[in-house]
Amino acid sequence: MQAALGPVFGVDRQLISDGTYFVVEAQNEIVGCGGWSKRSSLFGGDGARIAPDPELNPARDAARIRAFFVHPDSARRGIARSILAAAERAIREAGFFKVDIVATLSGEPLYAAFGYHVVERYEIPLRDGLKLPAVRMAKTFGRQSL
Repeated sequence: MQAALGPVFGVDRQLISDGTYFVVEAQNEIVGCGGWSKRSSLFGGDGARIAPDPELNPARDAARIRAFFVHPDSARRGIARSILAAAERAIREAGFFKVDIVATLSGEPLYAAFGYHVVERYEIPLRDGLKLPAVRMAKTFGRQSL
């Protein structure tokens, strides 16, 4: 996990500035967060980014589900589900009909429960020869679901 901090699990300020990132608080503490992106990055922080990523075209590109985290003490309470539902509503309102995500294996069951299907499994190379198993998943909304 330490090796993934920064390159994979880093802060992406584009999500915040685009207004596509959600947080859940309990007792004045953030217990969960996540969102979506209308930009090309599938995952990762903004540490190496020089300029904003280009915006995607909703008519042909898939939006991105991005940066979901729930504090372990708040797991299994529906926090990620509520954030994902809000993100999907916003994605549809923005005119997207397709969604992509690169998920960790622990997130795969949540996304599968929401109708995402596995596109590919692979490993993200990290420092010191370590690798993070990942699964790319996708979902298509019917145009009538707007």
